[in-house]
Amino acid sequence: MKILLVKLSSLGDVVHALPVVQDIRAALPGAQIDWVVEKSFASLLARCPGLHRIIPCEIRRWRKSPLAAATRREWRAFLAQLQQEAYDAVIDLQGLTKSAVVARLAQLAPGGKRYALANQTDGSAYEAPTRWVADVAIRIAPHTHAVQRSRELAARALGYTLQSAPNFGLKVPLAQEVRVQSAPEKIANRVAFVHGTSRTDKEWPLSHWIALGQRLNAAGYQVALPHGSASELLTSRAIADALNEREPASAIVWPLLALDALTEELAQCAGVIGVDSGVSHVAVALDLPHVQLYNFDTAWRTGPDTGGRQVSVFAQPTPTVEAVWQAWLACRAVHRQAAA
Repeated sequence: MKILLVKLSSLGDVVHALPVVQDIRAALPGAQIDWVVEKSFASLLARCPGLHRIIPCEIRRWRKSPLAAATRREWRAFLAQLQQEAYDAVIDLQGLTKSAVVARLAQLAPGGKRYALANQTDGSAYEAPTRWVADVAIRIAPHTHAVQRSRELAARALGYTLQSAPNFGLKVPLAQEVRVQSAPEKIANRVAFVHGTSRTDKEWPLSHWIALGQRLNAAGYQVALPHGSASELLTSRAIADALNEREPASAIVWPLLALDALTEELAQCAGVIGVDSGVSHVAVALDLPHVQLYNFDTAWRTGPDTGGRQVSVFAQPTPTVEAVWQAWLACRAVHRQAAA
């Protein structure tokens, strides 16, 4: 059986759909699974065992200059890749017009069908063309977690029953030393702060990051500070400068890392504390001890649900340092129990 998954973006949404691959592998061991995704996220899927083909696209970029010669050339190349195979099932996990277009352009094998969401779930984006294109539109209960939504859609499309908790399947070999340091250090005491987010109303105050970093330093942890933009770099430097005033090397600012390299470095950490962002969701998929911060009551929909090893902390106007610190201690305690 040949199956095509369509989940193009964004990073967090792609991460939330990862368990579908392992679900299908468990239920249909002989299935060939392909996935269409934005090129910038393809390296993450490359770490997911069980995918036969990853078909990259750049629809976000192509829409900015749809008539350009380069866009037309790249679109034709993408179509050639997409239509190399005829699929028994094409599953649109995203529910947007752009994903519906990709699903429609994919080739079906004789008797093959296209599946999609029949409705919007609470807090998610949804556009009607996804069900117009589908041969079978599947209704999902509106109050459903983002991970469960994709898992249930695929299970019902392919006729299997979900048997276990989500398995994201990310495979990152553990290194003995981190590579972003000129002077390598052991990694067991490193905690990454994911402070960057595309929405300013999801940010946590700078003073809170510094206060939390001081508590971690006092407990023997070093703080690692990734960034993905010039403004995030300024925040990383501000946190590092404040922490390093007390004790040199209490915090390090990582260089700008591509997604693949960032995933590797996160995997070497003792844990991650971060706002609701794609990178924080990668930490969940890596099964790291993780505290995810929410200024909005949406953690039920996108936050970790892993039995205490990873938790979300919600408060308005924003979680307190004490609440986040206690959540971190609880995550670490669960981790130590599991490792014992």
